[in-house]
Amino acid sequence: MILVIYDGTFEGWLTAVFEIYEYKFKDVVFAKDEFSNALLFSKNHIVETDETKANRVLKGLKQRLSQNGITNIYNAFFSELPQIEESLFRFATYVFSSSINVEGDLSNNDVLNIQKAAHLTGKESHRMKAFVRFKLTKDNLYYAIVEPDCNVLPLIQKHFKNRYADQRWLIYDTKRKYGIYYDLENVSTVQLTFDSNPSSSKFLAEISDEGEEFFQNLWRNYFKSVNIESRKNTKLHVQHMPKRYWKHLTEKIPDFKNSK
Repeated sequence: MILVIYDGTFEGWLTAVFEIYEYKFKDVVFAKDEFSNALLFSKNHIVETDETKANRVLKGLKQRLSQNGITNIYNAFFSELPQIEESLFRFATYVFSSSINVEGDLSNNDVLNIQKAAHLTGKESHRMKAFVRFKLTKDNLYYAIVEPDCNVLPLIQKHFKNRYADQRWLIYDTKRKYGIYYDLENVSTVQLTFDSNPSSSKFLAEISDEGEEFFQNLWRNYFKSVNIESRKNTKLHVQHMPKRYWKHLTEKIPDFKNSK
């Protein structure tokens, strides 16, 4: 058994696939942390992300799959499901060993698992596009906190860059401790360290613009006024807007506090 240790990026995983073929490794397991699993295996292989190697693997996949198939691989990678790297590797092996497009072969467990993982990530990224709520800080930065089940920031950055092209913004994932920042030209990945909880009311009060609470209250009142009590369907509402998102939704913060 060989432990393949890579940096956790999609390009790093593609590089790892190249080197597994290059060195003819068998029975591989992927890891992002060298120290957590290294002692369990007889041999470790550390991957240094290489753009040339990654592009060669990606080019090979593109030659054998549709654009939707490539998108599914990318989305599935960010699902962070257990052993997703191994499932993706087995799927890639199946792709490279076949003379026909195999992405529709749902009798194959890895093909099916990749489709399920991609659907999960796609669904979560779609929700994030709808559920992100920005708050204006004192230095004119629009700041949002998210806590998605999947690592969707790489999937939603283009959407927010296009939609909010005229303002600086930062979307921070508290679960994965990183964010994406737009400076009016480019989107970059940022690592931040906070002295206190970045989603706490105290922290937000310290950094928020003076008029932010006023506009948040306007939004809450608008949200309340457009709801028709006689047509209220709580079960359907929670289905479309699960409660795990409520603590970061401006219009739901009062309800979230009351539900604790």
